[in-house]
Amino acid sequence: MGTTVTSELENNRIQEAITLNNMSEQNRNNMQSQNVSHVGAYSSLYTISQIVGLLLIFSVFYWIINFRGGFGFTEAKIIFNWHPLLMTIGFIYLFANSILHYRTFRTLKKRDLKNHHAIIHGCVIVLVLLAGWASFASHIYSNPPIPNFYSLHSWMGIVTISMFLSQFVSGFVSFLFPGIAVQYKEAIMPYHIFFGVFNFILAIATSVLGFGEKLIFVLEQEYKNYPKEGMFVNFLGLLFIFYGGLVVFMVTKPEFKREPKPEDGVLLTGALE
Repeated sequence: MGTTVTSELENNRIQEAITLNNMSEQNRNNMQSQNVSHVGAYSSLYTISQIVGLLLIFSVFYWIINFRGGFGFTEAKIIFNWHPLLMTIGFIYLFANSILHYRTFRTLKKRDLKNHHAIIHGCVIVLVLLAGWASFASHIYSNPPIPNFYSLHSWMGIVTISMFLSQFVSGFVSFLFPGIAVQYKEAIMPYHIFFGVFNFILAIATSVLGFGEKLIFVLEQEYKNYPKEGMFVNFLGLLFIFYGGLVVFMVTKPEFKREPKPEDGVLLTGALE
């Protein structure tokens, strides 16, 4: 009798273990299937974002060539035309790809992704400085000279650039500089993520405001008569807003986050990955 009971208990334990193992295996399969689905959805949205981002650059180039006289260094108004194009390439397209980089190239090592992130940000800084020079030079060489920093667009531009530079310096010191304590990285990461996304949103808003300001400045009373240039740039502004919303959605959706890898070691895993 005792042997029979013991045998039944042992069989029950074995059956329970098999059931739990099957459930665990099923859960793993479900998680893997969900991950594949999320990666596929992200890839589709990323492709759309690249098309829209490149369309933004081409549209700004088309606007300048066909409505604003093209590019050059001989006239003040032509010098200024470098400003919107370089800002769009740097502060919109490259900035977006930088904050999406962790999720886009999720199979790369964490250290490599961090280095790429910093390099892209460095390229953004170079383009932004060149764009700022184009704006300053065009104002100085205008006849009569145009004052600087009197508009809301310029004020927001200063805030956006200052925030970007501070993010770059703090991010480099916190996450790339050797010897920084893990506790400090953990404390600074949420703020780095929040202000990075906020900085991108501010860049989109500043750009849209700048296009509107430019139209009012060059078209004056003609703007209210629905000129081709005015309508084209209005739709361009809406495209900027759509692009910004799409990028923010992709970078803040938890399901699109990069999964940590064993080789990451002690490197932090942030919400932007």
